[in-house]
Amino acid sequence: MVPMRDGIRLATDCYIPVGVQERGVHRAPVILERTPYDKSGISRSEVSLARPEAATRPDIARRLAQHGYAVVMQDCRGRNNSEGVFRKYLDDAHDGYDTMAWLVKQPWSNGSIGTMGFSYGAHTQCAMATQTPPGLACMYIDSGGFSNAYHGGIRRDGAFEMKQVTWAMKHALKSAERSGDLERAKALRAQDLHDWFRRLPWARGRSPLSASPEFEEYLFEQWQHGVFSDYWKQPGLYNEGFYDRFPDVPTAIVGSWLDPYVLSCLTNYGALSARRRSTVTLLMGPWTHGKRSATHAGDADFGPQATLDGNIAQDYLQMRLDWFGRWLKGRMPVVEERRVRFFLMGGGDGTRNEDGRISHGGRWIQSDHWPCANVSESLLRLAWLDGRGHLSEIAQTEGTHTEYRYDPRDPVPTIGGALTSGEPIMHGGVFDQRVTPDIFTVKQDPSSPRLAERPDVLVFESDTLTADLAIVGAVEVDLFVSSDCPDTDFTVKLIDLHPPTPDYPEGYAMNITDGILRMRYRDGWDREVMMEPDVVYRITVRTLATANLFKAGHRLRIDISSSNFPQFDINPNTGEPEGDWHETRVAKNRVSMGGQYPSQARFPVLDLDAGDVPRQGSK
Repeated sequence: MVPMRDGIRLATDCYIPVGVQERGVHRAPVILERTPYDKSGISRSEVSLARPEAATRPDIARRLAQHGYAVVMQDCRGRNNSEGVFRKYLDDAHDGYDTMAWLVKQPWSNGSIGTMGFSYGAHTQCAMATQTPPGLACMYIDSGGFSNAYHGGIRRDGAFEMKQVTWAMKHALKSAERSGDLERAKALRAQDLHDWFRRLPWARGRSPLSASPEFEEYLFEQWQHGVFSDYWKQPGLYNEGFYDRFPDVPTAIVGSWLDPYVLSCLTNYGALSARRRSTVTLLMGPWTHGKRSATHAGDADFGPQATLDGNIAQDYLQMRLDWFGRWLKGRMPVVEERRVRFFLMGGGDGTRNEDGRISHGGRWIQSDHWPCANVSESLLRLAWLDGRGHLSEIAQTEGTHTEYRYDPRDPVPTIGGALTSGEPIMHGGVFDQRVTPDIFTVKQDPSSPRLAERPDVLVFESDTLTADLAIVGAVEVDLFVSSDCPDTDFTVKLIDLHPPTPDYPEGYAMNITDGILRMRYRDGWDREVMMEPDVVYRITVRTLATANLFKAGHRLRIDISSSNFPQFDINPNTGEPEGDWHETRVAKNRVSMGGQYPSQARFPVLDLDAGDVPRQGSK
């Protein structure tokens, strides 16, 4: 039980290699993982093709210890066997520092500490690094570590990510069961989340988490802090305010395109690689959250080349052993890799494979930079002609507009995307943009299964591509918009529109990435400015970055609407406080194009023939 500065003790397991004596005759380098998910429990991401069953943290600790490391697993404050109250994300900076200060003094520690962790375990590392802790020698940050939680992971450009609700429900129940609070566990199990998500708004004491007040409190605290204030600038939520305090140590950053931490991975890499002399590496795969040994994400399969296993390293454990061997033991790699490796999705034949998924394909690319040096901007104008939306290189000289009604009581349903922890309400990954029985909808009888046929979705398509087009980075869509409500949202979704085939006779509308903007924050994240009725505003909606090859014969498609629920909370259109509204209004939202309103989409296009090296795998 390791004491923190305020006297709270955190439960900590130490795995000491045989031969390392307690009084320091021999000392070992240390590997630390801090987790809210039980230091003695199963780690769902600890899998490989050779070992598909998820390993426990003790299993992983013992395997690492067998290679001469002292391995330390710790329960975060208020979780499992640790004392204190759990405040999600907010205590890990000081607790991590205090743990490091304790570790460097232990007789079996040589004072050189590497950290590792996936998801929340990545958040804890970055939170600790903001405090310049003693002994830190290297970091292995996988799928997390908020660069700015306001723009990705908790909120996204003003909207609230509802995965925080489904995560809280799951772990509130686990906490109640572990503590033996059977009455609370029964009350949580009795909640019908599907029903709750269909009857927003909620309030403290009237939500699916009311039986677990500590989880309900932090949820509403995050939800109701809509303005980018000092709340969001705390260590643990805001690496951007603390990069200069991160120790100059080698750092590996791992992420994936169908994961909510895309922005954090890329921002962390850019900031740390620019500020540090130490090695910083970036790996971005085509996976959903932690599924690095899978060839698919949702309904798309990227082929055997998509896995980490056998393409990037032997497996995930060996990849970390190689990393810690280099930076904690001074072992040089057999082959020096370039610092950025990412998976370019696409290029497959589009057939349905034996598992029932579309064969989308892809390949690994190496680069010395992110963003890649050979990316240039391509611009397509939005136009509305003959009742249809078009993406064209030719500017429309005459102004026009189109409008739709956004009803918060019938929002556009989320079908895949870069999200995690959403079960049983939503699922991350790539899917045809049509409603199927397993897709959550507020209205249980949707007007049309295809999102493109909804009256509140504006669809803009390019001509059929005559050559392959690789989009690598974030798409920015400049829109000229107006509304008859004081506040509303505008959403953007990038679609890879596959042509009709025998397997998919209506084609396949594949979601690639998306973005959202809450209009009250259009003038700055630190203020709320309501809209004036029918005034035209210029806004930019930015998607998460991606890497996808749009094959010749496909089309680019941009979908514009005002909701993507339940990935993001619904905007009631009333201007009421975030997370504390009571009424809804139907908004008449308009997008203007052409003439003095040049709405357009800006695409980062990679020249695959100009120096960044495509690769089919690695040793």
